[in-house]
Amino acid sequence: MNAFDEYAELLRRLISIPSISREEKEAADFLERWMKERGMEVRREGNNLWTGDCVDDGRPAILLNAHIDTVKPSAGYSRDPFTPYDLDGKIYGLGSNDDGGSLVSLLACYRELRRKPQPFRLIFSATAEEEVSGKGGLDLILPLLGEIAFGVIGEPTGMRMAVAERGLMVLDCCSEGVSGHAARNEGVNAIYKAMEDIEWFRTHRFERVSDYLGEVRMSVTQIEAGTQHNVVPDSCRFVVDVRPNGMYSNPELLALIKESVSCRVKERSTRIGSSHIDVSHPAVVRGRELGLESFGSPTTSNQALVSFPTVKIGPGDSARSHTADEYICIDEMVHATEIYFRLLDGLSL
Repeated sequence: MNAFDEYAELLRRLISIPSISREEKEAADFLERWMKERGMEVRREGNNLWTGDCVDDGRPAILLNAHIDTVKPSAGYSRDPFTPYDLDGKIYGLGSNDDGGSLVSLLACYRELRRKPQPFRLIFSATAEEEVSGKGGLDLILPLLGEIAFGVIGEPTGMRMAVAERGLMVLDCCSEGVSGHAARNEGVNAIYKAMEDIEWFRTHRFERVSDYLGEVRMSVTQIEAGTQHNVVPDSCRFVVDVRPNGMYSNPELLALIKESVSCRVKERSTRIGSSHIDVSHPAVVRGRELGLESFGSPTTSNQALVSFPTVKIGPGDSARSHTADEYICIDEMVHATEIYFRLLDGLSL
């Protein structure tokens, strides 16, 4: 493999450029220049960059993806979060672990894989707005990439393979009754009607259970009803947090819920889907041959936005993400680059 020094320095430069979600332009400008200076033909849409074999030549396409945006720095940083510094083999700074380590490691692997013919087309992408699940990120460029057979989503997993990932749906529900005077026992109490559906959300178990993520989870998290103590409420609104398990698509799950409850159900979005890849997929099989552990991830990522099979894997530790004094070990990135290469080199899909 190439010496990793230039990629470690690339990470330091990226840390020094603030790239809070939806404010990634300067970081995207810099990374675009860096890639072009090294002979890569870069395409851009918004603050999203991609390069590689984008023309269909009959080979299946593999997408490597990591994100360039970060959350806002927490108040607990002991140093300037945008001034990278090295200590004991670690690079500190905002975005170093999430998602800079994966970004530079995937880019290093991409360049190495393209040194020889592969049985697949390879596309590398660096995208925006991942931390806010924004529509100006990977969503924006997916239609421009053509058909993708498989994807590697770079996120800090300690180089374990996330072969399943929980999704998210937020449901706004409303039970309707008839208002009346509480003293005369008039009307139809919407709270009582809501209680029946809330009990269903609390106790229902969907049939399909994931080996990695378990059951679909549903939690009622907010409720609002009534105007004053002596009026029977004619409506009761409540919010349900639904965490799919990779065994149902969001639209499928939504339809099953609407069939089962009497309240009105309005989804805020079905974009953040869950994911699941078959354990017999060639990439998963090879990963296991390399000794990589498989697991189900409770956190969402760009995996949620794609319909093709993916694994989420990258250097660093998810527990470091969004914390003060975030860091990534240089050895972790070197190891990740080697594992990415061994996972993909010559892979037959």
